[in-house]
Amino acid sequence: MARLAADPVIVRSKQRKELEQLVRTHSTPQQLAMRARVILHALDGVGVRESGRELDVWPKTVRYWRKRWRHAAKGQSIPERLADAPRSGAPATFTPQQICAVVAMTCEKPSESERPISQWSQREIADEAMRRGLVSCISQRSVGRFLKKKPTSNRIAS
Repeated sequence: MARLAADPVIVRSKQRKELEQLVRTHSTPQQLAMRARVILHALDGVGVRESGRELDVWPKTVRYWRKRWRHAAKGQSIPERLADAPRSGAPATFTPQQICAVVAMTCEKPSESERPISQWSQREIADEAMRRGLVSCISQRSVGRFLKKKPTSNRIAS
């Protein structure tokens, strides 16, 4: 049975250096490093199945990321090429500005808002945010999620 040759992956030398840097850097997220390895394997002539075995991923995954690399727009940075595709789902209910305003409000003392309490509760925060017009409607569970979220930082500079 004849073996099918994988479609070639074209990478400029500067891009190759960036891919190698991603793989070597300890702070690179593991999924991004794996995707960079897939592209580097393609450049080194490693087959799809062998690459999958070495990286402990399905051959389908190797084909997928090679194809994504080939079909990426010319001006895209390497992290953009290797980033997850947008997911489907409901749009966000609250804007980042609304979330920041609600969280900032919790830094104020409740007495400044003429609330007869000494500490904010999630229910009180939700009520005050709606009273001030920061949001039209919000649940105490949503407030809890806002307060629980940790700030994220971009680990990879474009």
